Amino acid sequence: MKTATALAVALLMSACASDYQFSSNLDPKAFNEYFKAGEVTLFEGENQPTGRYEILGLVDGEACQATPQDVPATLADARTDARRKAADKGANGLIIKNCTLITEAGGGCETRSLCVGQAIRQAVPAN
Repeated sequence: MKTATALAVALLMSACASDYQFSSNLDPKAFNEYFKAGEVTLFEGENQPTGRYEILGLVDGEACQATPQDVPATLADARTDARRKAADKGANGLIIKNCTLITEAGGGCETRSLCVGQAIRQAVPAN
């Protein structure tokens, strides 16, 4: 009985060890583009940068709900767009100055969110 149980367990384990492939809708060539916003620290409200930093310029971010069936525009999406644009300027930080949500349809959007901020480059602390 022990031999049969051991044989069954070994057979089941070998079936689980087959060659699986991972499939994703992410373009491997644009992988860094997808995640570059994560490299930019967001500063907003009471959370402000400390220490020295260089202002690289103003950036804006936008999100648009194109049709009534689409997901409504959010401030988070507008901030993420601004973070991507800050990363394009070589920034590692973004100080949000103002964000607004426009709920009236217009300009090709059912709803729209906008954020404006300063792209900054902070000195990276040595470890």
